[in-house]
Amino acid sequence: MTKISIKALALQQVHAAAEAGGGRAAHTVYGGHEKSLRQTVIGMLKGTSLGEHDNHDDATVYVLQGRIQLRVGDDVWKARAGSLLIVPHERHSFEALEDSAVLMSVAKRPYPPGQILAD
Repeated sequence: MTKISIKALALQQVHAAAEAGGGRAAHTVYGGHEKSLRQTVIGMLKGTSLGEHDNHDDATVYVLQGRIQLRVGDDVWKARAGSLLIVPHERHSFEALEDSAVLMSVAKRPYPPGQILAD
């Protein structure tokens, strides 16, 4: 068993984001490409974003600190520390409204063998 302080990791990622050129930093806590579940702590400085992208898998974003917004088309949802956003299976983006850290959880959806997804 592994025990991880998500709170400490969130602080580390916000500090790492301040030193990074793009104002973001991330650390995968669990999983990866070989697992069906991936959990990542992402630190973002105010005004930085995760640009618009598609989502084919099941995903949630738990706000650990700060405030963010999720944009899907013309719809915008704002969230603060303690909020859980369920990410829709649509094109979307995130923006940090203040220095923030989130825990993103993604569970890969099973696809029939040989199926290719179009972006």
